[in-house]
Amino acid sequence: MNKTDKILEKLGIAELNEMQKEAVEAILHHRNDVIILSPTGSGKTLAYLLPLVQLLDEKDDSVQALVVVPGRELALQSDRVLKSMGAGLRSQSCYGGRTAMDEHKVLRQNRPQLVFGTPGRLNDHLDKGNIDAQHIKFLVIDEFDKCLEMGFHDEMARLVGKLPALQRRILLSATDAEQIPQFVEMGRTMRLDYLVEEEPVSDRVEVYQVDSPEKDKLDTLRRLLMQLGDEQSIVFLNYRDSVERVDQYLREQGFVTSAFHGGLEQRQREDALYKFSNGSATVLVSTDLASRGLDIPQLDNVIHYHMPQNEEALIHRVGRTARWDKMGRTFFLVGPEEQLQIEGIHSSAFTFQSLPSSAVPRPRMSTIYIGKGKKDKISKGDIVGFLCKIGGLTPQEIGRIDVNDRYAYAAISRPRLNALLKAVKGQKIKGLRTVVEPVK
Repeated sequence: MNKTDKILEKLGIAELNEMQKEAVEAILHHRNDVIILSPTGSGKTLAYLLPLVQLLDEKDDSVQALVVVPGRELALQSDRVLKSMGAGLRSQSCYGGRTAMDEHKVLRQNRPQLVFGTPGRLNDHLDKGNIDAQHIKFLVIDEFDKCLEMGFHDEMARLVGKLPALQRRILLSATDAEQIPQFVEMGRTMRLDYLVEEEPVSDRVEVYQVDSPEKDKLDTLRRLLMQLGDEQSIVFLNYRDSVERVDQYLREQGFVTSAFHGGLEQRQREDALYKFSNGSATVLVSTDLASRGLDIPQLDNVIHYHMPQNEEALIHRVGRTARWDKMGRTFFLVGPEEQLQIEGIHSSAFTFQSLPSSAVPRPRMSTIYIGKGKKDKISKGDIVGFLCKIGGLTPQEIGRIDVNDRYAYAAISRPRLNALLKAVKGQKIKGLRTVVEPVK
């Protein structure tokens, strides 16, 4: 069994899709630079990481590859994907919102061979010598169109100019870029184009128009979410204050939600995404910030409270559902003064059914925060043991666990939350006193 097959077996993936197969072949068995254009949700992160991990030397402690991303969420997510592959390489994510000095300490201790980061923060570390550029042979720019759109042109140009040993470049995007910036200095290039322009929405997505009798769509949204039950749904809005307003309303109605937008602190954003992705919240209320670079498995529904501002926003929003070969649904909430007129979209009218009860659907899990992590020598096994032996849980009542450097998250059965918090209050994990609290 080759290394690719071993990683896929570990991830529980039976077979790669055609784009991923071609990407692995192009990156692993050719020396060309590579451009991968493929829709949101088609698995581009795995497409470049699978071959890249086989090209890096796990015995060399130097940083050998940089992955440039437009935002911290994609940096964190990509780093998690690499770690889940069990490829024997060390990695780290670097981004703004925390001090560069703290990241430098971790870089020095961790000695990553691959670093994921935003352009500004990577420049900072390169300028200060926290990352040695002399051994960096591979540069990946993920969502390079988004990086340019967000104004990172000059920062990326400076970044590329600091990599004297650079041998190969891999660019990825979910939309077709008109022109590759000259500063990237692409050599002989293989272009893998899997974009289908005439299909802004996959045929695996059912499209519905939900008419709101009032301009204020809050009650219509509530009724729709009641109808959808405990399925996972993202509600997209165009403004931060609208996210806060809708999220507050849904919480007052009894829904368990996560709010997500660019005005939140880093910890708040991480908490929100973790709660939603592990099933501890049924609704993520968000700006278009959550439409790109987030891998949320088994997302059932995408709801447009506000109409997408352009076709690109539509593609990325709807691309959150029906990922890989799954099915999904998208709902457009249409007010009395609005019309659903988007080229290429054919919708069905959504009809509300009589609800079986007035009870608001509740998620099966809750998320807890544990104030110790890898740097405290705490592992997933330690947390499972702590939750079972001291917290009184069974393994079946424990869901996803993620251990970071200084803290961890764990999903546990919602009905057991209060009893668990009471049982572990003041208790130690591996001899260390720690904070255990619910993520609200």
